[in-house]
Parts: sequence; structure tokens; C-alpha cells
Amino acid sequence: MPKAYLHTLGCRLNQAETALIAAGLKQKGYEIVGEEDAADLTVINTCTVTEQADSKCRQAVRRSIRNNPDTVVAVVGCYAQMAVETIRQIEGVDLIIGNEHKLKLAEYIDGMGKQSEPTVVHSSKISRDEFIIESTGLYDTHTRANIKIQDGCSYICSFCIVATARGPARSRKFDDILLEARQLVDMGFKEIVLTGVNIGTYHQADKTFLDVLRGLERIDGLQRLRISSIEPTTVNENLIDYMTDSEKVCRYLHIPLQSGDDKILESMRRKHSVADFRHIVEYAAKKIPDIGLGTDIMVGYPGEGREEFVNTKKLVTDLPLSYFHVFTYSDRKGTTAYNLKPKVDHQTKKERTRVMIEVGQRKKYAFYRSFIGRTVDVLFEEKHDGWWEGFTDNYMRIRLRSDEDLKNKILSVKISGEENLVV
Repeated sequence: MPKAYLHTLGCRLNQAETALIAAGLKQKGYEIVGEEDAADLTVINTCTVTEQADSKCRQAVRRSIRNNPDTVVAVVGCYAQMAVETIRQIEGVDLIIGNEHKLKLAEYIDGMGKQSEPTVVHSSKISRDEFIIESTGLYDTHTRANIKIQDGCSYICSFCIVATARGPARSRKFDDILLEARQLVDMGFKEIVLTGVNIGTYHQADKTFLDVLRGLERIDGLQRLRISSIEPTTVNENLIDYMTDSEKVCRYLHIPLQSGDDKILESMRRKHSVADFRHIVEYAAKKIPDIGLGTDIMVGYPGEGREEFVNTKKLVTDLPLSYFHVFTYSDRKGTTAYNLKPKVDHQTKKERTRVMIEVGQRKKYAFYRSFIGRTVDVLFEEKHDGWWEGFTDNYMRIRLRSDEDLKNKILSVKISGEENLVV
């Protein structure tokens, strides 16, 4: 039986797609193995969100070839979509597949050995059509499963290359989503995470994102339904109201802000204002007790002066946010922001990033500590040094010392002290 190792860089959507690729390979007779095994096939599912991400992709490809010169190397995904000629120059790459065709990798790899020149499967024009997925994701080592419900983005933010790499927004057929979800629940998964590039824009026939939630919630055996990152303009009061009454939708939303200054938001071509973001966050916190609210903050965008930075810092400090990612802006060729001036100097960006990360850590720590003495439900995933770790529905990572096998079990846990918190 041939062996395949799959390596994923980037977002949760990439993780979902890697699981689908793995399922296709398994159907073709491959055994899916870890990095330490001498795989016959290595698949690297790439990211191109920043130039640093591009660099990590190249490093991952070269490391795979260096560690296992005989492995057939397939480079797929967003970086493969955007940088065919660069990847072609890496000696040892055998197959390059862009985003339009990567889920069919198992068909292209059939019978392939090492190549003197890589085979390229690439389309510069990505389909706008609704889609189906003909397999169920393979998650052998996870307790949560991702379901891809949408792809592409028609929001052209000035700093983002993803709309170019993945094409326009398009949605998966509604019944096809439910089919995969039922199969995953039958396989024993208790939690499903909805993924896509801009999932809140889901629209297929007469079905909307809210219809997807309703349909999935009716599936017997599914205990948790989690929404991954979702744009502020697609989170409305109707969605919050539905979450309030839902028995399965997790009390967590990750809503990217990027900047807390309206001038910067306008330059970024974001579709929301500071007031829009404030309203939906405050409404969610008011309607849903103990909701976890996360966001993304970009620091050092061109034109961000001290006043704009302070506006962002004050907004995220004042709002009931429990967690946020902090990204340092870096120029990305092919985006509008690449040519914008004035640029923020490196040292200033570094300092602002440090400050914002500290704000986020304080808020996360305070949110976690507020649950000491309370009882929460935890879906346990893995064990480290005698402690089982898992997540609450509002996305707190909790640990519990136990000799029992708690994997894929949801248990009520009393948080007796900080030793139970993984902050």
C-alpha cells in the first residue's frame, strides 16, 4: 500500500480541503501517514495570504524534498495558484495544482513517479458556479470536523490577495452540505465547524447562511455547530437572535475588525464602519450570556498614524472581546495597499504589534478567569502530560487531569482554579 503525507499551511478552509484530498487518496489505496514516515507521496497544501506565508510554503516544499528525495511532491492550493513559475524552479517538485483542480489530486497523481519537470494543472480563471464535493473529509485524529460550505470572495479588500487566489464568492449546494454533515456525525464527530473564505455570503438557490445553520441543527447526533471567521457585514441581529435560542450553535463568533479607525477602514475597502462593528459586538454580548467574541486586528497599515492606532486600541479595549489575532501589515504585491503611502516604519509596527498583543492577552486572561468556580461543558480532544485538553462551546481551552480516556467526550467540568485554564 503506497503511503501519503499531507502538510497544510494557512487557514481552517485549507485544513478542510486537505481532509478532502486525504479522503480521495485513501479511496485510491493510499495509507495516510505522518511526517516521520517515508511517504511515497507528499502533498503540500499552500497559503499565500502574505509574502511571509509564501516563504513558509517554499521552505516546506524544500524541507520535504530534502528529508525524502524519493517522494513524489505535489504542491497545491493558493500559492500554487499564484506562483507556478516560482514553484517550477524548485528541483524535486513533480506536480503543481491550482485551486480550481486541487480536490481532484488523486486523479492526477495516479501512476505518477518522479518527474524531470513538474506537471502543472492550473486555470487562471476560477469558476463562479455553485459546487458539490464528492467525498467526506478524513479526520482520523480529530474530534471536530470542518465542512467547506463556500469558497472565494467578492469583497476586494485593499490588503488581501485571497480574492485573486481563490476567485469570486460561490456556494456549495445546500443538500450536499447536509449529506457530508450526516456522514461525519455517523463517523462519530460531535462538533462540526463551518468553513469558507466568506461564509456569511452563502447563497444557493433560495438558501442563505441562516438556512445552513437551521438545516444542520436538525441532524440527529450532532451536538455542536461552530461558526468560523465571519465578516461583520454578514453578522446581523437575525443571526444573533438565532444563536441565542439555538441548542447546538456554539456561543462564539470570530468577527474580523482589522482597524478601529474609520479612515483606515475606508482605505482598506472594508465594508463596515466602527459603529457597525461596535453595534453587532455589543448586541451579541447583550443577547448571549458568556459568548466568546474574537477578532482580527491589523497593525501598521499604510497611513496608520498614532491617532488611528490609539482609536483601534481604545475600541478593542472597551468592547467585550475575549480574544483577538494581531497581524502586522506587510506589503503584498498585487494588492492596492502595496502602492499606498505613507508606510509605517518597521520599528513602529513592531512596537504597536507588541502593545496590541498585550491588550489581547490581558482581555483573554480576564475572560478565562471570570469562569473560575463555574461549571462548563468541554469537548475533550487530546492528552498532554497527564492533562486532558478540550474546548468549551465559547472556545475556551480547558484542561482536566484524568486517567480515563476522555477523547471525543463532552463532560461538565467545574473550573476550580487557574490550573484548569489553558490561556
